[in-house]
Amino acid sequence: MYQLEHPWLLLLLPLPLLVWWLLPPHRETSASIRLPFFDQVTRAAGVQPTEGSVVPRRPRLQIMAEGLAWCLVVLALARPQLVEPPLEKSQPQRDILLALDLSQSMETRDFAGTDGSLGTRVDAVKTVVADFVAKRPGDRLGLIAFGDAPYPLAPFTMDHELVRLMIDGLRPGIAGPRTSLGDSIGLALRMFEKTTVPEKVLILLTDGNDTASKMPPLKAAEIAGRNNIIIHAIGIGDPAATGEDKLDTATLQKIASDTGGRYFFGGDQSELAAIYEVLDQITPEDQKVLSWRPRIELFHWPLGAALVILTLYYIFAGSLGLIRRRAAA
Repeated sequence: MYQLEHPWLLLLLPLPLLVWWLLPPHRETSASIRLPFFDQVTRAAGVQPTEGSVVPRRPRLQIMAEGLAWCLVVLALARPQLVEPPLEKSQPQRDILLALDLSQSMETRDFAGTDGSLGTRVDAVKTVVADFVAKRPGDRLGLIAFGDAPYPLAPFTMDHELVRLMIDGLRPGIAGPRTSLGDSIGLALRMFEKTTVPEKVLILLTDGNDTASKMPPLKAAEIAGRNNIIIHAIGIGDPAATGEDKLDTATLQKIASDTGGRYFFGGDQSELAAIYEVLDQITPEDQKVLSWRPRIELFHWPLGAALVILTLYYIFAGSLGLIRRRAAA
């Protein structure tokens, strides 16, 4: 639609009429013939002399041209605009960071698939997590893989195809054979420092206990809690195992409870998928919709039209006067 940015300026339209009505006409004396016996002449002629003036009349065409030009100038001052249809942009209000354990134990073939066959833990995780990513179109997602040390694979991004591609390329042991659970939370803290969204969520998945971190997991979780970062912890290992392969359930539960998150245990691919379904429900999409309407300035059109009208009129009037003078000569 069309609108005027300053419609109150249209009140200037009658300004020339007010000037013509309120201000007196310009007076100018001119030389004339002086008669020493002027009074006798007027009495003989039977007229009474008065002060007079010659008021030149402007052509009607000039009045119309200048009046139209004034209206167009005032319209240009009011800034006509073309307001286009509104554009909307969805701004995510949550950042979700996925931290996946890629220690050597993730290659263990003890994870039951949906068809009952046993597969590796990492293959089940890749399938379920990729499906979770596909269901989160309104959130910015990031990805961390950790083994001997944590590594950021994808920054927070709306390019979910990139995140799924990185997940598809995960291989056990590429980050080292051990598990650095605490350091992965520490890396998440540094990544969340650069975000400004109201809600920050870390989904932490591991199948063992911490064997390589410089920062204790519970200390890292304490710092995360102070920074309002929610950690959901998922364990998929064997709690009954011994040594490095034993799932540290108590630590994962403490990490989740200290940060306002939840702890889950997934014994097979179906249970793991159900966990991510629950996570999808307890972290619903939260978006802020920004809307604005582009405006195209149109003031140059009436301003240009006013200049064209005045130019054409004065060219026409000048040419007509020249023709008349030549005809009179």
